[in-house]
Amino acid sequence: MASLGRRAFLVSCAGALTGGLGVSRADAQVTDENGEIVERRSPSSPSTRPPAFTSATRLHVVRWVDFIPEADIELRRQMAEASRAIGAEITLETINANDLQPRITSAIQSGAGPDIFFMLHNWAQLYSNGLVDVSDVANDLASAENGFYDSCLASCQVSGRWMSVPHAIAGNVVVYRKSWLGEAGFASYPKTWDDARRLFATLKRRGKPYGQTLGHTFGDAPSFTYPMLWAFGGAETDRSGRNVILNSTQAIESVKFMQAFWKECCDEGGLAWDDTNNNRAFHSGEISATLNGPSIYIVARRQKDRIKDDRGGPLWQDSDHAPLPAGPAGSYHLFINESHAIMKYSKNQKLAKDFLRWLHRPENFGRWFQTQEGFAVSATKKWETDPMWGRLDEPLRVLRTLARNTRIFGYAGPATVRSTEVFTKYIVTDMYAKAVQGMSAADAVRWADTQMRRIYER
Repeated sequence: MASLGRRAFLVSCAGALTGGLGVSRADAQVTDENGEIVERRSPSSPSTRPPAFTSATRLHVVRWVDFIPEADIELRRQMAEASRAIGAEITLETINANDLQPRITSAIQSGAGPDIFFMLHNWAQLYSNGLVDVSDVANDLASAENGFYDSCLASCQVSGRWMSVPHAIAGNVVVYRKSWLGEAGFASYPKTWDDARRLFATLKRRGKPYGQTLGHTFGDAPSFTYPMLWAFGGAETDRSGRNVILNSTQAIESVKFMQAFWKECCDEGGLAWDDTNNNRAFHSGEISATLNGPSIYIVARRQKDRIKDDRGGPLWQDSDHAPLPAGPAGSYHLFINESHAIMKYSKNQKLAKDFLRWLHRPENFGRWFQTQEGFAVSATKKWETDPMWGRLDEPLRVLRTLARNTRIFGYAGPATVRSTEVFTKYIVTDMYAKAVQGMSAADAVRWADTQMRRIYER
C-alpha cells in the first residue's frame, strides 16, 4: 500500500467495520458490557455545562466505551481536573470500538474533527500521514516508567517516530466455570488444544458449550484466530514481512482442528457475535468458557447480587482465568495495544500534547489503572510492580506480566500497514469462519492466501 492518502483503502477499512454497534455519546450516558446504562448525564445540567472557552482552548477526545464502566466514569471525572490544569475545555466522547475506524477515516478525509483519537493495535501506522509526531511525549514517558513493552514499539512507531502515545494493553484470557470443568473430570484448565477439545466436547453434550465469535468484531475474534494459526506453526509472512506464506501445511492443520473444535465444542450460534455477546452468554450460564478480557469476571463480582450461577451463588466465585492452550508450536496471544494519537489537522496540537502528558502523570494514570483491575495493563513496565496486584483476586493476577509475550499480526514479519489492512478486513478470521461453515480447510487457506497476496503484492 502506497500511503494513507489513498482514499479507496480508507473507505474499504471504514466499510469493513460499519457493522458495529451504534455510537454512544458518553456525555449522555455510560454503559456496561451488557449495554445497560450505569450512569446518565444531561448535557445541559449545571454539573456538565462547560465554562466559556474560545475554540483555541478546546480539546475534543474520542475513546472507546470501556468494557469496565468505572474506567469511563473515572476519566470523565478527571476531565474537569485536566481542563483546569492545562487551561482548556476538554470534551470526552466515547463510542463503540467497532465505530472508531470509520470515525477516524471520516475525520482525516474531511480534515476536521476531534483533536485526539483513541487507537487500537497498530492503527498509528495505518493513519500515520494524518497524525502528529508525538515522540517527545512518548520518549519522556518511556524514560520515566521503565520503557514500553515490545508490542508498543511495533504498534505505535513509524520509521522510528512515535505516531501515537502508548496508553495500555488489554489482554484476553479464557474465563471458565470451575465447577463445570470439575464435573467433566478436569481439575484445572487444559494446557493443550487436544485436551481442550476433549473437555468441551463433553461439556457441549451436556448443554454447556464453549463460546467463541468468528465475526467481524475487533477484539474477541482475531484474538482467537491469530493465536490459533500461530499455535499450529502457521504464519502470514516470512521474517521480511514482504512475502506471504500463509498457504502452508501448518495453517491447513490449524483450520482442520478449528472445524472439529467448532462442531464438537462450540455454540454454533456464536458465529457472528460481537465483543459483548459472549459476556452476556457467560453471565447467563449459556456457555462454559470463552476468550475475553477479565471484564466478565470483574462485572460479575461487582454485580454479585444480580449475576448468579446455576445454583444461585455468585457467578464470579465459580469463575477463573487461564491462558490459551498450546498447539504443536506452542501457546501465543494477540493482545490489544491501546494508544492516543493527535490529528495533524488539529489547531491545538500543543494543548493536546500537554493533555497526554497530564493523563500519564502517575497520580492520574494510577487512578484509571486501579479501575481496570487487570483488564488493561499499562503500556509501560513500571506498573507491573504496582501494589494493586497484591490486592487483586487470584484469577486477575494472571494478567500482570502476560503483556511481555504477546505477538502482533503480520507474524513472522513486522507489523506493517499491509498487515493492518489484512487485519481490518478480517481475512484470517474469515478463513476460519468459511471453514466451519463448510469450505474445505485447504480451500479456506488458499482463499485467505490469495486475499493477502492482493494486498501485499500491489
